[in-house]
Amino acid sequence: MTDLARMTLSEFTERFTREAKRLAGFDTFDDGATVDEYCADVAKSYFDDELYREEGPEVCAESDVSHWGEE
Repeated sequence: MTDLARMTLSEFTERFTREAKRLAGFDTFDDGATVDEYCADVAKSYFDDELYREEGPEVCAESDVSHWGEE
């Protein structure tokens, strides 16, 4: 069993959030929502999908952040 397979939702979310904030370079969106709040909501959907979870939280965050600002 890999470390990712044993990772808890809390650990996944913490790492996802840290990487998203590092990549984005900000803590608050233009609408006032925080990156922490956003990541707390979104990370669970990645964690719940085994294929995403196996990629790891940093890869998931990179993918997610790459779409920020797109309309």
